[in-house]
Amino acid sequence: MLKLQNIDVTIAKGTKSEWHILQDLNLNVSSGEFIVVIGSNGAGKSTMLNVISGLTKPDCGEALIENQNIANLPKSLMCSVIAKVTQDPKRGTMENMTIYENMAFSLKRGASRFLIPFATENRKSLFQEKLRLLDMGLENRIDDIVSNLSGGQRQALSLVMSTLAGAKIFLLDEITAALDPKAADQVIKLTNKIIRDEKATCIMITHNMSHAIEYGDRTLLLKDGNFIKEFSGDNKKHLTPVSLAAEFGEI
Repeated sequence: MLKLQNIDVTIAKGTKSEWHILQDLNLNVSSGEFIVVIGSNGAGKSTMLNVISGLTKPDCGEALIENQNIANLPKSLMCSVIAKVTQDPKRGTMENMTIYENMAFSLKRGASRFLIPFATENRKSLFQEKLRLLDMGLENRIDDIVSNLSGGQRQALSLVMSTLAGAKIFLLDEITAALDPKAADQVIKLTNKIIRDEKATCIMITHNMSHAIEYGDRTLLLKDGNFIKEFSGDNKKHLTPVSLAAEFGEI
């Protein structure tokens, strides 16, 4: 489904500040697999997601989706295939628009916008059905302005919006980092349900060691631009947040 082959990314080449963010990075992700990536600040986690989403062009190597080089794919196709949710709930939504309007724009993500009626009852019913899965009552607030929602509600809305265009790959970058513990726990549980229900392929970055252990099929440790350890199956079950953090010197 998704492959990173010998990816190198370097910034400030030829200067004293030259930094090899990613070095000969390789990764194979099967269709429907949920990967969790952990690592210290500066390890290259967000850069890796930017390579996959086409925002960063690697100096060497290829990022492939179903054996097609991401660099050669049209931007419109990339927008429909890949959905990215970041740690800031405000970035994933337009706060001065209603929940309905936000979802309507996400539905047409990556597609041509023809002159068709903006509001339809069928579309509204679809949105309410999706929102009902969150169990937050947002289906009854579909005409509310998004700025009136809490951070957790906005992040949950961002997740639902990311599913509307039929994306196959989800990139989740510290999606609970800006939330309080209760909201973070609620959002990560919703995330897991959405990813599993959609049978989506997912790469999630997190600094939450409990989430890194509990969720996902594999947990990968990124350090100095490369994966140095992988945890899955029984060796993941025996991890604790303290022992996992100790793997990359966080304690």
